[in-house]
Amino acid sequence: MELRLDELCGAVRGFGQATMTAILHVAYPNKYGVWNNTSKGALVELGLYPAFERGEKFGSCYAKINSTLTQLANGLDIDLWTLDALWWMLRQGGVVPGTGTSQITSEAKTAGVVSSQFFGLERHLHDFLFDNWDTMELGREWEIYGAPGDEQAGYEFPCPPVGRIDILAKHRTKRKWLIVELKRNDTSDAVVGQALRYMGWVRRHLAEPGDEIHGLIIAREGDDALHYALSGVPNLTFQVFEVEFRLIPPPAPIART
Repeated sequence: MELRLDELCGAVRGFGQATMTAILHVAYPNKYGVWNNTSKGALVELGLYPAFERGEKFGSCYAKINSTLTQLANGLDIDLWTLDALWWMLRQGGVVPGTGTSQITSEAKTAGVVSSQFFGLERHLHDFLFDNWDTMELGREWEIYGAPGDEQAGYEFPCPPVGRIDILAKHRTKRKWLIVELKRNDTSDAVVGQALRYMGWVRRHLAEPGDEIHGLIIAREGDDALHYALSGVPNLTFQVFEVEFRLIPPPAPIART
């Protein structure tokens, strides 16, 4: 498996470690965990993030990460699917790491209910958008914000004390900023309010006078409350995403001559 992951890593455009491990996780939820910024941050905070050797390849690094995730899931008496949902809940502020095994286990079991409401790849829309940004329509006009020394700064961009922007982008030719916020299990009022707070933060701390600040909410579906809220807010729009799963025949083998 390690060799196959090394072959895929970087060979397929838009197929980064987060997307790759998410697909493995959905295909084999009892065997492989997800390695993305959310799970990494939680493992670092818990003091469980493994050390890597200089130049160590992706497959070997992921094997260490997956071993840690598997041991943690076994210790909490939950499966990897529920553990991934727990990381997602931690990011939303549902649990604070280090509060005790019994409390984490309780929340993890609750997370199992949450995870059943979401298709696995849908939970990883954030990573998919980031990995495939340049191939999407959004990427034609907008580029993910990069800071000196950190080209990925726009991914989960911190805005203390209001939170983290899912994706922060700038227009490729015009003086415009874009705040992308994903509506997961939030209410319409909550996601609109959060997007507005981020827009205000960027205007105050990053934008120059005359810069335009735009917001985009992405969700699986929109209700009337969301549409009414957006109708009264300039420069804040909404798009729907779809998760498609297809089975296609494999290519025919090449005839030997």
